Amino acid sequence: MQALDYLSDRPKQHFSQPQQVIEPDKYDYFAEFETSKGRFRVELFAKEAPVTVNSFVFLALNRYFEGIVWHRVIPGFVAQTGDPTGTGTGGPGYRFGLELAPHLNYDQKGRLGMARTQDPGSNGSQFFITFAPIPHLSQQYSIFGQVVEGMEVVEAIAPTEGVANPARGEARDKIVSVKILAKSKEPVADSR
Repeated sequence: MQALDYLSDRPKQHFSQPQQVIEPDKYDYFAEFETSKGRFRVELFAKEAPVTVNSFVFLALNRYFEGIVWHRVIPGFVAQTGDPTGTGTGGPGYRFGLELAPHLNYDQKGRLGMARTQDPGSNGSQFFITFAPIPHLSQQYSIFGQVVEGMEVVEAIAPTEGVANPARGEARDKIVSVKILAKSKEPVADSR
């Protein structure tokens, strides 16, 4: 697997639209998260959700997620992040619609899904990871990945809801970085 190069030398947080940065026919994609609680890895579903995965990868390559807090963490439900304001109202400056694959459902913990408002066309940068099967979210919110390594790290993220109050000593767990890895779908040639 090769790590994709960052597109910027410091975090960028506003865009009019994402560039096309993935090639789902050639590569399988993974995201390696470094957080204040440790590291975990997610397989990205580029075939089933190409627009969503492309947006996520584009933002990660622009260091968008660096330093962003987990602003909504509800045990037994989800850990949500992706808002640079930490309020649950921020986004990247663009929006896109749902991508629903009939065979993908919130039927297991570790699903990576897009957060949105009541408007199905309001996907942006906020996403969540499920702590358990949550069937009522199925076919309502785009699924674009699955935690494949380090779910115990996700489960260690401190519960919270809303903005931290530093005066009361409150802090939020953060994303330190997101590295994108690509694995070629081409068969490896036998070197004999």
